[in-house]
This record gives sequence, structure tokens and C-alpha cells, in this order.
Amino acid sequence: MTRAILGDEAAFEALVRGSADRLAAIAYRILRDLARSEEAVQKTLVTAWRELPGLRDPDRFDAWLNRLLVNTCYAEARNSRRWASEVAVLHMLPAASDETSQVMDRDQLERGFRRLSVEQRAVLVFHYYEGLTLVEVSDHLGIPLGTVKSRLHSGVALMRAALDADARATRSGSRSA
Repeated sequence: MTRAILGDEAAFEALVRGSADRLAAIAYRILRDLARSEEAVQKTLVTAWRELPGLRDPDRFDAWLNRLLVNTCYAEARNSRRWASEVAVLHMLPAASDETSQVMDRDQLERGFRRLSVEQRAVLVFHYYEGLTLVEVSDHLGIPLGTVKSRLHSGVALMRAALDADARATRSGSRSA
């Protein structure tokens, strides 16, 4: 870490090499777009390289890097067009295959996740995907614990509402078929 802080590029590369895949996964889950998430990771790593000498507590490198990534994801989301494609919901008969129902479940979750704000997605990703406690999410995102709880609560409520709406649409579609 010390060598990286002093400007050693090879040390910095070694420091972030283990984090790159994790950062990419987090960015994708927040932005829901591969190209934008790759761009966010690249910008984050450039910012980290530039600002590393100013890092006050090297033990908190991961939290600091996560905060940089989330801020970059927020900026990416603001600067790019909102995902505007309409997803047509296909009403299908109950699938005989478990794989088909798993794909349908994943698609429902994806549609629900897209309805969340980028801030809500960030909280859900760090809490459920990364497995962080709410206090740790607060620390990694640099926001108050109350804000984390509020975003988690509203995000989960919106996901439930989206899943319920999909279920109602599926039931009404199968009755009219």
C-alpha cells in the first residue's frame, strides 16, 4: 500500500487487481448496463490512482474504493439516458421445466430492480450481494445509517410491488388466454 501511495504503478496495479472483478460486479448491479459499468470501473480506478496519496487511513482502502465507485456510478446514471426500452411481458403457461421458471423469476427480478433509483440499487447491492451490515453499507457509501435504512426499506417495498404487479399481470394474462 505504501509503495502505491508513493506513486508506484506496479504496486497500485497489484493493490486493485484483486478488487477489479468485484468492482465490476457491483457497478453492473447498480447500473444494469455492461458498457456503463465498465466505464464506471475505469473512471473509479483512474480517480483512485489520482487521489490515493490523499487517503488518510490506508486500512479503509476497500471502503474508500467502494465509495469512489458508487459516486462514479451515480454520475454515470445521471449523465446517460435512462434505460427506456419497454420490456414486453410474455404471458406463458406454467413451465414444466425448473430452468424456465428460474429464468422467468430472474427476469421479474431484473424488471423490478430497474424500477429502483440508482441510490436504492447501491444499498441493496451492498447489503444483499456483498453481504454487508447496514452500518457497513453506511460506511462504504458514506451516507448516514438512517438514509441506508430508508433506501433499503423503500427499495424492498418497490421490488415487492413490482413483483406483485408482474404476478397479477401473469395471472390475468393466463385467464384471458
